[in-house]
Amino acid sequence: MARVAIVTGGSRGIGEAISIGLRDAGITVAANYAGNDEKAHAFTARTGIKTYKWDVADHDACLASVATIESELGPVDILVNNAGITRDGTMKKMSRDHWDHVIDVNLGGCFNMAKAVWAGMNDRKYGRIVNIGSINGQAGQYGQVNYAAAKSGIHGFTKALAQEGARAGITVNAIAPGYIDTDMVAAVPADVLEKIVAKIPVGRLGKAEEIARGVLFLCAEDGGFITGSTLSINGGQHMY
Repeated sequence: MARVAIVTGGSRGIGEAISIGLRDAGITVAANYAGNDEKAHAFTARTGIKTYKWDVADHDACLASVATIESELGPVDILVNNAGITRDGTMKKMSRDHWDHVIDVNLGGCFNMAKAVWAGMNDRKYGRIVNIGSINGQAGQYGQVNYAAAKSGIHGFTKALAQEGARAGITVNAIAPGYIDTDMVAAVPADVLEKIVAKIPVGRLGKAEEIARGVLFLCAEDGGFITGSTLSINGGQHMY
């Protein structure tokens, strides 16, 4: 029987590439999404990957949705925590709501989803969890104290949880993407984006498929000796 994977934020951008990459590797994929029904349905029609709607910041919804997926597809052995949002602003302008929302989705979502799959992975003595961090969680970024804090938290979360899962055959790793050619990056003003690209040694934005290849590497059946690691995929922009 094929392994079953959940990819949060799995129907768009980096998440879409990860979902497709796992599917192409013979894994049964459930792609989570939060809001855009039309795009989620189009994604399923195009890829054949089932989508499931819930907010990863909602702990109870995560538990219930994982239970639904397991009843339909089978035990979840792979979790990719990719869902993330931005609410950028300097400290002077940032509201507490914008702080809370980013922390709850980007970091809280990792806890909620890991909690939902953890007992089953422990019982089966197998699991692969990959958390999507960010270069901005490693190096910081002006106007992103909430996002940088959440992503930095993901890297610490990964290292701590890896220690808990190691003896149970559960690996927990992170990927820290640099600037990737997605809708989120496309929203950056052109003049700002030009300056960002100028600082990337390889001279271009990354591709979502390049992040997906990293996820596949960390989720491999023979990847059991890789845990607590952060794989930086950023074109050499930040060597950490």
